[in-house]
Amino acid sequence: MDHRLSPELEELRRTVEEFAHDVVAPKIGDFYERHEFPYEIVREMGRMGLFGLPFPEEYGGMGGDYLALGLVLEELARVDSSVAITLEAGVSLGAMPLHLFGTEEQKRQWLPRLCAGEILGAFGLTEPDGGSDAGATRTTARLDPDTDEWVINGTKCFITNSGTDITGLVTVTAVTGRKPDGRPEISAIIVPSGTPGFTVAAPYSKVGWNASDTRELSFADVRVPAANLLGEQGRGYAQFLRILDEGRIAIAALATGLAQGCVDESVKYAKERHAFGRPIGANQAIQFKIADMEMKAHTARLAWRDAASRLVAGEPFKKEAALAKLHSSTVAVDNARDATQIHGGYGFMNEYPVARMWRDSKILEIGEGTSEVQRMLIARELGLAG
Repeated sequence: MDHRLSPELEELRRTVEEFAHDVVAPKIGDFYERHEFPYEIVREMGRMGLFGLPFPEEYGGMGGDYLALGLVLEELARVDSSVAITLEAGVSLGAMPLHLFGTEEQKRQWLPRLCAGEILGAFGLTEPDGGSDAGATRTTARLDPDTDEWVINGTKCFITNSGTDITGLVTVTAVTGRKPDGRPEISAIIVPSGTPGFTVAAPYSKVGWNASDTRELSFADVRVPAANLLGEQGRGYAQFLRILDEGRIAIAALATGLAQGCVDESVKYAKERHAFGRPIGANQAIQFKIADMEMKAHTARLAWRDAASRLVAGEPFKKEAALAKLHSSTVAVDNARDATQIHGGYGFMNEYPVARMWRDSKILEIGEGTSEVQRMLIARELGLAG
């Protein structure tokens, strides 16, 4: 595989790299400290077309693919993960289900504004008692024959982009019946923000990702038109598994960016910080630690780009996506810990980016499928699971 990016992709990467350093880096620390959503930065990303990267131009997109999206996420996460996860969730979880499974009418209604970043979409899958067992959905939706409406009841948790001022819709999974074998029939339904009975809780108090929006959602007799069914009835769970497979590549790219950001900050600090009469970067212990960090970030990059290339080429990529997500999230946590150690006491101070990166890294081993789930998927693809 040619490691070189096309001129168009390299230009995109450089443009986002400059945006991350010139626009995001100077402001994001304050947003993070205040636990405030960075609307100004998100609007600028919308104007740049980043929310429309992997979508067709006919719906307001840029006609790109997941490789392009991954490059953007990596560059953003080198500076800040809250901004990167807002983009990742808006694209992979908010808009992609509509693109892949929506009717033409649904696409025309929602995708242009999602691609422009005018509104954000959210992905309502996880439930308080479900966790990694996404198939154990308790939220229900019954079709009222008198009104031709879905009536939804239930709760979702840990939902990104679900309660911002510009959130336009949440696609939720719900049990809509039973299969012949008694298993639940799970479908996906679009719920516009502001629908009566749809309650968005206050933002979570989180360890990291403090400038991103994450909330619990409640549905009490929420009514939406029958036409809001996304894809085929009973295929909601399968559809969202497809979304998660692709999303793991995006999270892997984001994790790689955080890992590389830790290297960037450590190299900078090792050159500036003096101890015992010389830069700490002159010490072999520091040199070797940073060299190992660079090795880990590099291999993580190879992994997510390989998975993305397979996806773009239309080849099987489930195992490679799981490998990339597992490896890159592990690397992100390792590099964040080592970067904090290199910074010493300053690494424990929020004014230094590595403190933010340390706090942001752990969720990468949990969200979009835990590390244990990734190992299960890899084992299954190797023919080891029943």
